[in-house]
This record gives sequence, structure tokens and C-alpha cells, in this order.
Amino acid sequence: MGKRRMPDLYRAPFPLYTIKVDPKTGWVITAGGGGGSKTGIKNAVHFLGLELVGGQHCATLVHSHDTDTRATMNLAIGGDVIAAGQDGRCSLMRFRQRQPRGKAATKDAGGGSEQGTARRRAGKGGKGSEGAAARGNVSEMNDNTTQISVDTFGEVQSDLNPQDPLQKCVRFSSDLSLLLTGGTDGHIRVWEYPSLKEKLDFKAHEGEIEDLDISPNNKHLVTVGRDFACSIWSGNQLAMSLCWHEKMPQIAAKSYRYMSCRFGKVEDQKDTLRLYTVQIPHKRDRKPPQCYLSKWDGQNFLPMLTNPCGTEVISTLAVSDSGTFLGLGTVTGSVAIYVAFSLQKLYYVQESHGIVVTDLAFLPDTLKGQSLKGNNEAAMLSVAVDSRCQMHTVRNRRSFPIWLVLFFCGLMVVGAVLLLQHLFPGFI
Repeated sequence: MGKRRMPDLYRAPFPLYTIKVDPKTGWVITAGGGGGSKTGIKNAVHFLGLELVGGQHCATLVHSHDTDTRATMNLAIGGDVIAAGQDGRCSLMRFRQRQPRGKAATKDAGGGSEQGTARRRAGKGGKGSEGAAARGNVSEMNDNTTQISVDTFGEVQSDLNPQDPLQKCVRFSSDLSLLLTGGTDGHIRVWEYPSLKEKLDFKAHEGEIEDLDISPNNKHLVTVGRDFACSIWSGNQLAMSLCWHEKMPQIAAKSYRYMSCRFGKVEDQKDTLRLYTVQIPHKRDRKPPQCYLSKWDGQNFLPMLTNPCGTEVISTLAVSDSGTFLGLGTVTGSVAIYVAFSLQKLYYVQESHGIVVTDLAFLPDTLKGQSLKGNNEAAMLSVAVDSRCQMHTVRNRRSFPIWLVLFFCGLMVVGAVLLLQHLFPGFI
């Protein structure tokens, strides 16, 4: 672990701010752009086809959806719908896979990965008749590859900051009955889904909301803001405020603020829930102080464990579907994976990206996600302002079968008895 050059899975022609994986299809959905400034940098949502070839992950651009003058800064996936934060609005886009034309020709071509390779080669065709033939091959293959249609069907105003409205975070509830957003005006807004009828609108924090999440049973909403608060809500009523440093007297009040929050499952414990939060220094010193990662009971919100997680300021947090792993990205471009149970670092690449890591996403635990993991216990995607998308994997840890462990224990017992008998004749 340490500073090393990570290969790029994909590089976009614009800064990337958010990434998610569709659990059903395995498509990687990432988005960003240059915003409304006239810099020539486009704004788009990219759909990537992810494959595992020879133990290596590779990605191919399947579809690009232009978002005009608005860059997507955050998104959530609910079924076949993307909720995208664009300026002070949340845009709802439905994506569908269209039946490719010439399906038989696709089979003759030998599968998606070979088509992708052929497309890239075709793009390097020579001039004249060979170039024309290459362009013809490209057209034919494009007709036979995966085709996606994206349609915007709704939009809600998610931030009403009069100066610079910006949606900071968005979530679907696990049962897809609610859509939740938080923005720079400090308000949490909740809509019934799919009707988009506004259900709640309340002031949760003074200043910007950094992050939010909702429990799987929709009972509790957790929010973190720049006002040093991490709040637990029942509807629009404040249930409690968390204090992560209550038993750490060396931490001065308001020297840290909450950055991220996520609920997570506990592997093999169906009804158990955890909440994870990240705390970062409010001000930077000449000698950078530690950031902290905390684990809470997801039912009564009592603190369970807090560990330092390095002096690089954390920019984003992700939790794997099983709740086994936590992903952290930093403002200096580093990426780490932690064990959720112990909050111990398992994987770390210093400055994997050239600049701030904006989002992380673990491959899902669905059948499609498992097939894409390969011989890895965990696989996590990262994106950053440097336009790069990278894959970070943790190999399956080797384990001894129980019979072999018992066999060696038996041998040790026998060896100990023989040694004692040799040293002390008549011992047995």
C-alpha cells in the first residue's frame, strides 16, 4: 500500500463528480461537466459497460447523454430512474436498454468485448477505400451493440439559495417511495415518489448540508451540515444530535465538523444496522490533524467505535452492499478501503487521482455485480475532478479449511505430549 500509479478504467472529456452502478445491468453511470461557463467543456451523463477480461476490468462507453449547460454534481439510482442534482434542481431521467438492430450479426461478431475491440481498431483505419470500409464496419457494429435511451420526465426545485442554488446530495428510500435532497440553503426536501408530491420541507442546518441518508425502514433520516451538527430526524422532528467526541476530552468543541454519513448493513445479521460518519478538521494547521471515522448503532445511535483515518482530508464515503467494507476518498486524490467491523485500513493508494476524489461506488452484491468482481472480495470505483475513473480491488483472502486447522492442532497436542514424555520419563 502507498503511492503508486493506478491504471485508468475510463477517462472522460470533462471533470467527473459522481458515480453509481446499476445493480440490475451492471452499467457504470458517471456524470459531471464544466457547468454553465463557456469553456467548451461539455456536461453529460456517461453509461459505461463494465467487463472482466482475463482478471482485468475494462470499461467501454455505451451511451452519452448530454445535459446541456448543467453539470450533474450528484445522483442516485432508483430502479430505471436517475435523480440528478444539477444546480438547484433535481432532474429525473429514465434510462432503458433498446433492442439492438441486427441481433444475429452481433452473435456472429463474437460478443460484446470483441465488438468493442473491433470498434477501436476500426477507428484507426487508413485513408481511401480502407478508411471507408472501416467507417462502414463502425456503423454496422454500432447498430449491433447495446443501445440506451434516456428521457427526462420530471424535475423539482431542490435548493432555494438566492445567491447560488446548488443541490449537494440526493437519495431514494430503499422502497423507492421517497426522494430526498439537501442543498446549500440548509433545507431537507422530501417528495413522494413517483408522484413528486412534496411531503416535507424543513430547515435542518444553518448553512450547507453536506450529506444525508435514510434508514432502510424509512424511520430515521440522518443529516450532516457545515454547522458542526449531525442530526437524526423522525419526519421533520429532530430526534437527537450526535456527539462523536464525547469521550475524547482532547478534542476541542467545534474543531471538527461532520463530512459524510451512511447507513450500512451488518453481514449475517439481517436486522442489525450501523451508521458510519466521517469527521474532518474545521481548520487546517501547519501540522495536519487526524480525520476520524466513527461507527454507531443504527437503532439507538449510541457510539460504538471511533478510529483515526489519516491526516488527508476526507472528501467522500461509501459503504458496500453487505456492509463489510467502507470506502474513503480524500481531497488529495487518495483512495482507501476499510473493514467496517474494526475500522481498520485494508487498502490504500496515495494520490491515486491527481486531485480531489469526488465519489466512490462499490460493485453491488447482485448476481451481475458478483460476476464482475471476479476473484475479489471487494471492488470499488472512484472518480475525481481529473476526469479519471479507476477500479480498486481487494483480493479474496486465503483461508484454511477447518479440518486442516483441527489436524494441525492435533499434531501440536501429540508433539507436546511426546516432548514432555522425553523430558520427564514416566510422565505418562
